[in-house]
Amino acid sequence: MRSTVSSLQLLEPRSVGEALRMLARAPATPLAGATDLYVSLNAGTLEPRRFLNLWGLDELRRIEARRGLLRIGALATFTDLQRSALVRRRLPMLVAAAREVGGAQIQNRGTLGGNVANASPAGDALPALAAAEAIVVLRNAGGERRVPFASFYTGYRASVLRADELITAFEIPPLRGRQWFLKVGTRRAQAISKVVIAAVRCERPRITLGSVGPTVLRATKAEDALAGGASIEDARAVLEAEISPIDDLRSTAAYRRCVAGNLLARFWKETA
Repeated sequence: MRSTVSSLQLLEPRSVGEALRMLARAPATPLAGATDLYVSLNAGTLEPRRFLNLWGLDELRRIEARRGLLRIGALATFTDLQRSALVRRRLPMLVAAAREVGGAQIQNRGTLGGNVANASPAGDALPALAAAEAIVVLRNAGGERRVPFASFYTGYRASVLRADELITAFEIPPLRGRQWFLKVGTRRAQAISKVVIAAVRCERPRITLGSVGPTVLRATKAEDALAGGASIEDARAVLEAEISPIDDLRSTAAYRRCVAGNLLARFWKETA
């Protein structure tokens, strides 16, 4: 049964500062593109609650280079990422991920901050941010803090984000090496990932995967194996032992483990 709209309260801040003050006064669920929230609203799984509409806060949409870092505002949409020459040049694996997020309508509304805050291990952008060793910029009414992406998630759909905080931006340091991204789903488009991978071929390879554990996973043991000169066959065995996929409606653990190994081998071959 659909949620009753009359039971929901929508707050309309005119600035980031006002939004943070509203959060400080009482809990509210941040809302921007609402591509996930509307699904829950339509399914009737949302309890009556307050929503904080961030969509009009253009200051959170900026994409810029700042002090050598690529800084992407949390409200940058997946279409914005694809159109940004700066992102295409500095972080092509994130652009590749942006192309895989739903259809054009979802890409026009869905935001990078929402994809991260949603905390699904199948989030398409998450492996790219993890492989880039991004920093998540969090703000509340009292100040700002920066959290390494590797430390942001604490478990399945859980993170260090506090109730009075907003994700405002992501900062990505310069990245050397060839970047690579691939998503495997039920269909070629508009599908939730069975396995998704982002990787960087450099002196110490970076390999991150989604949909193979409760959170996005940095495959450090497989990275160590490849950096130490192991064969791709041995590194694949290490990776398949390192991940912890599950059986669900979209796939089986055995399939995901096999596909993850295949993707690692393909990455290594195509970036040689």
